[in-house]
Amino acid sequence: MAKPPKKAGKKTEKKGAAKRAQAAAPRPAVPPPLPGPDGAILDRLWATVLSRRGADPELSHSARLLARGTAKVAQKFGEEAVEAVIEATRGNRSALIGESADVLYHLMVVWVDAGIRPEEVWAELERREAMSGIDEKASRARPLTLSAVARRLPPRGRSTKLW
Repeated sequence: MAKPPKKAGKKTEKKGAAKRAQAAAPRPAVPPPLPGPDGAILDRLWATVLSRRGADPELSHSARLLARGTAKVAQKFGEEAVEAVIEATRGNRSALIGESADVLYHLMVVWVDAGIRPEEVWAELERREAMSGIDEKASRARPLTLSAVARRLPPRGRSTKLW
């Protein structure tokens, strides 16, 4: 027998109303960009890394990374990301700027290795810009969790042939 749905209590209703009000509140103005380099530098960086694909690994760090294969390229990206996280948690602004530059460089190497063009990522960002972060995250396919796998397994004690 199915249970009737629970009624939301006053506390839950207040939380929901507060969240809706917060979502509807006007967003703070975005500060104007600072003078100097802009995001186009990422396109130039990607083009530089792409031009190093197949180049002499003795003459180019990018060529050396790409020659070592996808696993090494991904490992280096992960290492740089962790270093950026560490500096962020330490509150070390200048080190975080440097580590962020490393992360972006290594991301470009990952993209070149995977055959991804920046325009593909920019288009995805533009698509996501049109929706709220909550809606965007909900629209993604959810990875299979351990609890979801466990629910699909037969009860203990029952034998099921898998082949």
